[in-house]
Amino acid sequence: MGFIREPEGVDFVIQSKPLTTKQEKELSDFIAKRKREIKQKTNKGKRKQYA
Repeated sequence: MGFIREPEGVDFVIQSKPLTTKQEKELSDFIAKRKREIKQKTNKGKRKQYA
């Protein structure tokens, strides 16, 4: 696999606009909610193993 060279006049570096505090909170809440949902799904059907 080789390196991809940038054509002249084209810049592949992307700079995002900063998020507002409202957007940060919404994103944080969404991530926390998804983590809880995923944890619940993975815990279903698991049995405790006794030694």
